[in-house]
Amino acid sequence: MKVALDAMGGDHAPAVNIGGAIDALRYYPKLQHLYLVGVQEILEAECHQQGLDLNDPRVSIVHAPEVIGMAEPGAKTVRRKKLSSINVAMEMIKDGRADAFVSAGNTGGAVASATLKLRTLPGVDRAGIASALPNEYGICHILDAGANPEAKPEHLVAYAIMGTAFARGVLGVKEPKVGLMSNGEEDEKGTTFTKETFKLLKQTPGINFVGNVEGRDLFETELDVVLCDGFVGNIMLKTIEATAKAVSKWLKAEIQGNPLRIAGAMLAQGAFRALKEKSSYETYGGSPLLGVNGVVIIAHGSSTALAVRNAIRVGMETVESRVNPRIEEALAAIPKVTAAEV
Repeated sequence: MKVALDAMGGDHAPAVNIGGAIDALRYYPKLQHLYLVGVQEILEAECHQQGLDLNDPRVSIVHAPEVIGMAEPGAKTVRRKKLSSINVAMEMIKDGRADAFVSAGNTGGAVASATLKLRTLPGVDRAGIASALPNEYGICHILDAGANPEAKPEHLVAYAIMGTAFARGVLGVKEPKVGLMSNGEEDEKGTTFTKETFKLLKQTPGINFVGNVEGRDLFETELDVVLCDGFVGNIMLKTIEATAKAVSKWLKAEIQGNPLRIAGAMLAQGAFRALKEKSSYETYGGSPLLGVNGVVIIAHGSSTALAVRNAIRVGMETVESRVNPRIEEALAAIPKVTAAEV
C-alpha cells in the first residue's frame, strides 16, 4: 500500500504530519511506502528534528514548492498553484504511483484538485465527504459534510448509494440504514429540496432508506448514513464539534472547583479517557471523499499527529475494501432518475 501525504496541509503543518507519518510507519506494516509531499527543505528539517530517518526505504519526500493556505479560495488556488503539495500528491494518485491521498489542508482545494485531476466515477455528478460521528449504536456518517454546498436531489441519491457501499465495505454493516436530514420525521416535513429528495430515495432500489431524521437522531437512532447537502452538513458537523469541546471545558471547570469532585474524577479516569477517545475526531482520522476516481481522505484542519496517523489508516482501509469498485457496481445497477421525473 502506497500513500501520498500532503505534508504541508493543516493548521499545525508540517510538524503533526511528520509525527503522524512516524506513527503510521511504526504501526501499519501494510504501509509499503509513504510519500511526504511538500517543500523539501522544510520537510527535511522537520524529519531531522523528529528523528524520521529518510534513509528508510518505506518513506521519501516528493518536492512540491507551493502550498495552498488554509484561508485561500480552494478551487481558484488549485488552478493557480499548479505545483502545490495538494496538486502534486493528487497527480501521484492519478498516475498510479500512490494508492491513497491524505490531507489535513485546504478542503476546498483538495476537493477541487480531486475533481479536476481524478474526475468523478461513472454515474456521479458531485463528490461528497463522509464524516464519521459516534452514536449509541456505533458510527454514523454525515454525507455530505462540505464538498457540495449546493446539492441537487439527484446528488443525494448518489450519496445514499455511495454511503451504503462504504458502510458495507469498510464498516462491515450488512444493511446500512440511510436517513435524510430534515426538520421532522414525518414524510411531508422539510423544504422543497428535501421533499424532492425524499421521493427519489423512496423509489431507489439497493438502499435501506428509513425516511426523514432529525438532529437528535444522529446520536439516539441506529443510523449508518445521514444525507444532507454540504452546506447543512458542514454547519452541523462544526456545531457538534464545538458543543463537545464546550461540554468538556465546562465539566473540567466544575470538577476542579471541588476537592470531592476531583477525587471522584480520579476514580473515573478510565471512563473519561474512553469517552474522549470515542468522541474525538482524532480517533476517526479522516473522512473519505466519495465519488472521485481515486481514494482521497480529508482530515480535520486542526489534526494532531494521532489524527494524521488514523487518516492514513482510513485511506488504507478504503483501498483494501475496494470501495470505489463497489460504488461503481451499485450505481451501474440502478437506473438514473431525476427530480423532474418524480
